[in-house]
Amino acid sequence: MQGHGMHIVLNVDSYGYAFVDKSTLDRNEPGKVGALESLMTQVRHPQPKDSGNEEKTSIAKLFEQVGLQKILSLLEAEDNDVRIHAVKVVANLAAEEPVYSLHQQAIIRALLLMRRSKQEKIVEAGGLTSLLMLLKSSEDETIHRVAAGAIANLAMNETNQELIMTQGGISLLSMTAANGEDPQTLRMVAGAIANLCGNDKLQSKLRGEGGIKALLGMVRCGHPDVLAQVARGIANFAKCESRASTQGTKTGRSLLIEDGALSWIVQNANNDASPIRRHIELALCHLAQHEVNAKDMISTGALWELVRISRDCSREDIRTLAYRTLTSSPTFQVELRRLRIEN
Repeated sequence: MQGHGMHIVLNVDSYGYAFVDKSTLDRNEPGKVGALESLMTQVRHPQPKDSGNEEKTSIAKLFEQVGLQKILSLLEAEDNDVRIHAVKVVANLAAEEPVYSLHQQAIIRALLLMRRSKQEKIVEAGGLTSLLMLLKSSEDETIHRVAAGAIANLAMNETNQELIMTQGGISLLSMTAANGEDPQTLRMVAGAIANLCGNDKLQSKLRGEGGIKALLGMVRCGHPDVLAQVARGIANFAKCESRASTQGTKTGRSLLIEDGALSWIVQNANNDASPIRRHIELALCHLAQHEVNAKDMISTGALWELVRISRDCSREDIRTLAYRTLTSSPTFQVELRRLRIEN
């Protein structure tokens, strides 16, 4: 089951790159007569290489001779074999050394804007591995930003989510979050982790590898776009936990509570920014549905927020959920009677 997903689309122009103009892709530029036809032949019939270094040299030379736009045009080719080989070229280009940083940025940005139908080919060709390696090997925050955005888009798919986790994606995203300074970098990283938080199967592993703490660490930025993604991740995680508890596959306190998220949740339950507030309100309702969390919620003031949500929330579905949660909890009912609060 998936939680609230996010598909990130960067404004490419704002980072100094133009969108690919398909009207220019089929024209032979001066000095590049037949370049596209030559590339078609090369990707259909790649020449075997004796070593990985020779292959990298060949791909880099291909990039210089043909140009990025020509390569990207083949990602839309009708011939499936051409598309597959073109993706392999792109994946390898994305993994080149830092000297190609500007090329990497353009390539990853292209991956970021690709339709989901093409994302499977990127993953199959090793593109996901290349993106994760860039988080590890590159020191360029622009690379980190667009790579994390591409990973966030790939993380909309459940199969990709599991691949990201098995390839150490949470640790790499957490490291990127800890070192990031640009709010847009943190937004992309938070968005990627938030998408992973919506996968029921990954809860324990995600928490164990520092995913929740990475989310909470990014609130230092204070930017509303970053906080909205953090809140979405928390809501996704809380929803999955609630479902697991209902199904009997999870017992004990929420991992969010154990990792110290509850105080931040309470502080932002009435945030002025509606995207943040709505996610937090849902997270509180999901946490409150399980009696084992009730004492913590009382001690941190979350009960007061639930009462407010049940009365004042503008969304009827959330207001109703909060009310039903309050009335179904014996612990909450005892506390409300003690405080002489009617709900």
